[in-house]
Amino acid sequence: MVLQLRIGGEDRSAGGNASFKRHDPVTGAVATETAAASIEDALAAVAAAEAAFPGWAATAPTERRRILNAAADAMARRADEFVEVGIAETGATGPWIGFNVHLATNILREAASMVTRMVGETIPSDKPGTLAMSVRRPRGVCLGIAPWNAPVILGTRAVAMPLAMGNTVVLKSSELCPRLHRMIGECLEEGGVPPGAINVISNAPEDAAKLVEALIKAPEVRHVNFTGSTSVGRIIGRLAGENLKPALLELGGKAPLIVLDDADIDAAVNAAIFGCYMNMGQICMSTERVIVDEAVADEFAEKLAARAAALPAGNPREQVVLGGLAMAGAGERMDAIIADALDKGAVLRAGGTRNGAVHSATLIDKVTPAMKIYAEESFGPVKGIIRVKGDDEAVRIANDTEYGLSSAVFSGNINRAMTVANCLETGICHINGPTVADEAQMPFGGVKGSGHGRFGGSAVIDEFTELRWITIEDPHQHYPF
Repeated sequence: MVLQLRIGGEDRSAGGNASFKRHDPVTGAVATETAAASIEDALAAVAAAEAAFPGWAATAPTERRRILNAAADAMARRADEFVEVGIAETGATGPWIGFNVHLATNILREAASMVTRMVGETIPSDKPGTLAMSVRRPRGVCLGIAPWNAPVILGTRAVAMPLAMGNTVVLKSSELCPRLHRMIGECLEEGGVPPGAINVISNAPEDAAKLVEALIKAPEVRHVNFTGSTSVGRIIGRLAGENLKPALLELGGKAPLIVLDDADIDAAVNAAIFGCYMNMGQICMSTERVIVDEAVADEFAEKLAARAAALPAGNPREQVVLGGLAMAGAGERMDAIIADALDKGAVLRAGGTRNGAVHSATLIDKVTPAMKIYAEESFGPVKGIIRVKGDDEAVRIANDTEYGLSSAVFSGNINRAMTVANCLETGICHINGPTVADEAQMPFGGVKGSGHGRFGGSAVIDEFTELRWITIEDPHQHYPF
């Protein structure tokens, strides 16, 4: 059975009944067959969102809060279904998808709490008898483009706050997890979001570029949010800019975890094993570079390698930590990164093997700038240790990247760690914690090639509302002529 588009509260087949199949990356079986939207289908979703906007924007904030909380309840009830579908579509483990559902429900509840925080202010005016104020209003139709790697979290994040602010939404699902993203829309509708306020469309991979371009260019679309790779983010940002539309971009990362010479080594290893290999390293915040002071590097590398070598990998339906790589060709890319590093003098400390999409936790020591792994985002379970001399070199290496999303610093001296943290060019830094962390109420986003704008908490109000200046004036005021 072909999964349909969801437009205006109704299931619709794609033009010409076009569809595409998503295969389980581990077993090769068909996970989902989904309608493949045409440009006309995508614009129909935009039109439905535009038609629903006046009514949804006028919905009382308390009612929007009730609906979003009800959607969170619906999502929690369907947690087991999300896990089953997520394993099949993305190759991720059950605990990872389960955590996705847990955090996504928190995102919906955080969005619900924000409905009465769209506050403005009164502003002193130089004109006698004038009351001047700033007020916030929803932008209109918002386009959300979500990825596959944290599918329920990021799909929900793309739509929850826009809806809370009174906008309507078109969610373009990922080609790698169309059913999961469709389920998010179903939960919102079950909670009471009216027809057309949330629309979910899917597309064949080869149609993504033209479909996204048409959506961004559609006059009714007033805002774009995108989570994905930096290379695609540059295209999204350019298209949005050319069409004078604001865009919130959360892109790639090359997160450094810095271990200073006074760090608790066991604590740093605990954070690194989690940050490097959770969800096979397929997280934008994944620890990509472990930067270790040479005074403690041997001890750290030995302990981290032992932990990595012990991590079980296999079919995600079994008791494993590492499941399958989701993207076609990702395994071959890991092979190439490893081969390049070893050819240039790196030392393989753990892993380095794979079986199809299932790749072992791999640790490469003595990484240098000449190697691909130094600069390229691996987005997989292949991680490198870079040895440095002192704090200044650690900071220099950490900042020697086009990315700037997450980071971490381990030290027994908090003042020292804060000094290092304040020098890092990242949107997020955790002292004595892993690079991978997310909470619905936190301002989440990066700098440099990791994007701009922030999801989460009050920071996101600026993204999904327009600030307007309104005055109430004396109708009999004096004019100069």
